[in-house]
Amino acid sequence: MVDNPILFTHKDLVERSKLGDRKKQYELYSLYVEAMLNVSIRIVKIKEDAEDVVQESFIEAFKNLNKFRFESTFGSWLKRIVINRSINHLKLKKIPLTIIDEFNYNIPETVEVKNETLEVNKIKKAIKKLPQGYQTIISLYLIEGYDHVEIGEVLGISVSTSKSQYHRAKKKLAELIS
Repeated sequence: MVDNPILFTHKDLVERSKLGDRKKQYELYSLYVEAMLNVSIRIVKIKEDAEDVVQESFIEAFKNLNKFRFESTFGSWLKRIVINRSINHLKLKKIPLTIIDEFNYNIPETVEVKNETLEVNKIKKAIKKLPQGYQTIISLYLIEGYDHVEIGEVLGISVSTSKSQYHRAKKKLAELIS
């Protein structure tokens, strides 16, 4: 197996941070804090809550750096922590993630979107109009790149529920955009 040099991005910073070098930990923090804040905001929606989640995530990451083995990039390892903490934050606030099956949103079986170039802002606005559970599935699948198995694990739902929720969210999103 050939080593993937991307996995070792910021290796020196990570290794020195593992040894407790606070300056190197701050450098890692500075490199990733903005991106991780954006990840959390997409999930928890409230900037102040996302800031708390990110701070807690960095504390957890630095406490567990000795477990990081460069099997992924540091950024993807940290992102997993941020996403999990963001989801846990929603669960603690009792924001429903999986009970959207109980509601009938009158989503038609087929939705056609006109053959047009969609503006990013139009899509973002439409995503914000989706129910919270749909927003979470769309964010995890389309934006964060999680597959349905991972989404199921993170949200504590079955793979088939993740797939059906994504399918419904996508239909509703297409309806809102058109």
